[in-house]
Amino acid sequence: MAADPRFHPAAGPLPLAALLAAAGGATSDGDPARPFRSVAPLDAAGPEEVSFAEGGRNRAALAATRAGAVVVAPGAADAVPAGCIAILHPSPTLAFARIAARLHPPAAPSGAVHPSAAVDPTATLGEGTEVGAFAVIGAGARLGAGCLVGPHAVVGPGVEMGEGCRIHAHASVSHAVLGARCVLNAGARVGNEGFGFVPDGQGRYVTVPQLGVVVLEDEVEIGANSCVDRATLGETRIGRGTRVDNLVQIGHNVRLGRGCVLVSQVGVSGSTRFGDWVQAGGQAGFAGHLEVGAGARIGAQAGVIGNVPAGAEVFGTPALPVREAFRNIAVVRKLAAQGRGPVGKDG
Repeated sequence: MAADPRFHPAAGPLPLAALLAAAGGATSDGDPARPFRSVAPLDAAGPEEVSFAEGGRNRAALAATRAGAVVVAPGAADAVPAGCIAILHPSPTLAFARIAARLHPPAAPSGAVHPSAAVDPTATLGEGTEVGAFAVIGAGARLGAGCLVGPHAVVGPGVEMGEGCRIHAHASVSHAVLGARCVLNAGARVGNEGFGFVPDGQGRYVTVPQLGVVVLEDEVEIGANSCVDRATLGETRIGRGTRVDNLVQIGHNVRLGRGCVLVSQVGVSGSTRFGDWVQAGGQAGFAGHLEVGAGARIGAQAGVIGNVPAGAEVFGTPALPVREAFRNIAVVRKLAAQGRGPVGKDG
């Protein structure tokens, strides 16, 4: 099925030439004026739709597709069936993503402020900014041009946002400074109080005031229902272009480098620092005050309790280099099979 026009209106039809330009570096010997309306999977695409195939696993579906055009790597051009235009690019998935975004761009902010929205008179809204129903913009907040604040979203007092930011429905942001083109998906919470307290010796806890801020650099995206706590003092900082999936917790004073990727249910405890381009798989957990080097890759469900060198790949709990972790797993399984492990007959 193609992109559903009820939810994803098309900018097309657009000629093949426009799609090649959008893809960046793509080539084709098809008719540059041939129009396309949408994108679709290989097995559902029709003559006015574009699909893609990457890797050998899609060869059968590619041979049977009825798509008008398919993005493939140059070496796979001979697998594209007759009547289907081959769009060639070294990274078909990347080119397809760019084509899909050209055919189905997000709706531009309308510039309207809904009558039910509560916008403080001291707030500043940039040109073309849209504010949805029942949204709240606090005193002294400053929003750049072309921002979108969705229904029931809250932008707290003093918050600053660069141009083109999108704060979706029911998301909230406080005590924060956002760069340009940041995205907070539905229900995201940025700038809430960090989890800081000390026991008073009499059976009670004393909350440590959280007097810092959150800084999201340009083009950071925070997933639905994820939380980024403000710093106790200073900054919690998320580096440019970092992508945070849904249901992620980032504690106070954490610093993430540029281009990091945190998959669903990752938890990062306070004051831990990531270098650039760190990737953390789903449900990985990080103790506080750690250093994770640039380019490190953390496996799903890993429990990271020590520093991770730059470029390392770790897995397991406690997290170990991948080869060592799997070697340990193999040894335990072998011992168990011999009846000598904790689950064996001698245990």
